[in-house]
Amino acid sequence: MPQLNPAPWLTILLFSWLIFLTVLPNKVLNHSLTNEVTMLSTKKLELHTWNWPWY
Repeated sequence: MPQLNPAPWLTILLFSWLIFLTVLPNKVLNHSLTNEVTMLSTKKLELHTWNWPWY
């Protein structure tokens, strides 16, 4: 059964992972973000306590 011979499939697998791990991350990381990140306000929020009526 020829599909049990791992020689050609192993090299195809290794070369495809080599391409995925070297070429594609560079292409993905070169894209810039369309929306600029803005900082949230550093003003502290006012916390109001709630007086429970039953005690």
